[in-house]
Amino acid sequence: MEDRLERAEATDDAPPEFRGTETLRPGRRDEVLARLRSVETAPEGALSAFVPDGGAVPEAVASSLDGRVSLVRRAAPTLVYVDDAGLVACALDPPLAPDPFCEWRDGFRVEESWFRPAGRFAFGLARSDTFAVGVYEGDERVDLATVRTDVMDEHDKGGFSQARYERLREEQIDEHLDDCRDVLADLPSDLDRVVLVGERGVVKRLAEYADHTAGSDATGKPTRALDDAFDDFWTATLRLV
Repeated sequence: MEDRLERAEATDDAPPEFRGTETLRPGRRDEVLARLRSVETAPEGALSAFVPDGGAVPEAVASSLDGRVSLVRRAAPTLVYVDDAGLVACALDPPLAPDPFCEWRDGFRVEESWFRPAGRFAFGLARSDTFAVGVYEGDERVDLATVRTDVMDEHDKGGFSQARYERLREEQIDEHLDDCRDVLADLPSDLDRVVLVGERGVVKRLAEYADHTAGSDATGKPTRALDDAFDDFWTATLRLV
């Protein structure tokens, strides 16, 4: 009996965990979004919110989730969907984050532009030796530019001193990024947005040309790497709260 009580107390003290987590590729993503859109409630029966990374959790979200609000902080930046009957309680990480909001309505706020490629935009992948950027109309690529630069790696160090090797490598990366900037500066002026992903340090140095940035570990030849990065970017992560 005492053993059972101790186990129960340990369970009560344990922090809450997500009931499930799923990475939503395009087909599954669209299915989940359709289900969320299908929820109909009485007026102000469906709560939708976006909580940014490090941002305060709105009081409406905190009171609706009670002791599970810490899960929202762990998931942020994230959308949160909860209904007043407790049938739905989830956090959904969108590829393109909206501005923070929190609202009760008779259905969940699920906007297509947060989750799917729409309009005319550029999407690029930037690495220290590889760059590719495409112009897209929806999910169809209609133009492409690539840059590939031979940049010294550790096995290329040869007889160079460490300091000289690092200096030469950095010069090669600088030249590569200059070529990338030329391509980005030459993008069409009628684009809705520019999304740039890749090595975080490289993307940071090119961020002035982008509206949205994110990390990506896609590698390989420029066009293939761009396709992989594009597919990865337009996924969403679902967490059941």
